[in-house]
Amino acid sequence: MSQIPVIRHLGRTEFETTWRAMQDFTTNRSAETPDEIWLTEHNPVYTLGLNRKDVRMPSRDDIPVVNTDRGGKITYHGPGQTIIYLLIDLKRKGINVRQLVSSMENSVVKLLAEANVHGLARADAPGVYVRDKKIASVGLRLKKECCYHGISLNVDMDLAPFSAIDPCGYRGLEVTQLRDLGIYLSQAEAAEKLLKYLTKELGYSD
Repeated sequence: MSQIPVIRHLGRTEFETTWRAMQDFTTNRSAETPDEIWLTEHNPVYTLGLNRKDVRMPSRDDIPVVNTDRGGKITYHGPGQTIIYLLIDLKRKGINVRQLVSSMENSVVKLLAEANVHGLARADAPGVYVRDKKIASVGLRLKKECCYHGISLNVDMDLAPFSAIDPCGYRGLEVTQLRDLGIYLSQAEAAEKLLKYLTKELGYSD
C-alpha cells in the first residue's frame, strides 16, 4: 500500500476554476508533496482538449466552451456527472499513463459489475462503454511526470448537451448514464463507490 493521497470533496465547481487550481498544484508540487484526489461535479460546460483537429463545435451556444490542456477532443460536463481528478506523481508511484487510464476504466467496470451491468474499455477509444454507449470519459495532462485531470462518470444528468457535439470526437457516438441502466445511486454514492474502487486499483488501499 502506497502513501495515502489527500482526498478533497469540492462539491459543485466551475470547470475553469478547478482546472487552474490543478495546474497551480502541479506546478508548485515537490517530490514530497502527497498525491491528491479531487471529487467534484461541474456547472454545464463543453471542454475541448488539445486534439482539436476536425472537431465539430457545439451546435448550441447556451453552454460555454473552454479550451483546456488535457488530451482528447471535446466532451460535456454538467450536474449529475461525477468527476474524479487525479493529481499523482506517476514517477514516484511507479506507473505510466496507460496503467493509470486502465485503473480508471477498471474502476468504472467494477462499479457497473456490482449491478450486473457489463461495462467495457476499448483500446481504440479510451473510456468505458455499455452496449456501445459511452458512460465514462478519461482525459489527462502530464507535466514533469505528474498528472492531472481524470475521469468523469455519467450518473443522473441531462444527456441532451452531448447530442450537440461528437462526444470525444466520435460522430454519432451515443452516451448513457447509471440511471438509464437501472443503477439508482445518488451523486455522492456514485462518487464514493468509484473512489473506493479507484484507490484500490491504484494501490492506495487494500
